[in-house]
Amino acid sequence: MNAAALRCAGLLIVAAMCAPALALDYRAAAAPAILYDTPSAKGKPLFVVSAETPLEVVVTLEKWVKVRDRAGNLAWIARSDLSDRQTVVVTAERASILQRAEDSAPASFEAVRGVILNVSGPATGSWLPVRHADGESGFVRRIDIWGR
Repeated sequence: MNAAALRCAGLLIVAAMCAPALALDYRAAAAPAILYDTPSAKGKPLFVVSAETPLEVVVTLEKWVKVRDRAGNLAWIARSDLSDRQTVVVTAERASILQRAEDSAPASFEAVRGVILNVSGPATGSWLPVRHADGESGFVRRIDIWGR
């Protein structure tokens, strides 16, 4: 093996070892919150998110977190305005939430685009266990949601 091939192989190994560090982290807004253009309440307010809105964590500082919303907008939110809970938002026109994590399972309920669901456990393949605010629960296809 020549030097270039060895270097390439080494880079691939390092990249594979770093892959878990690239895992996405999502958090829900704890309450309605203002998002800013800088990590400071003195920054320009950009928009307000509703309570339970899922946000992708991009950068974490001591008191501020840079987040991305489902539209791809980047902004800063006070760390205290984020919850440890995870939520997802339905992106499909209509998502069937099934009683089991399998296509043949009966439906538990349906949710339309924009509905926020609480994540109730770890993903199982292409399925995610969720719970609606009114208590109904089941499994949603991960392709029908954003936030996880």
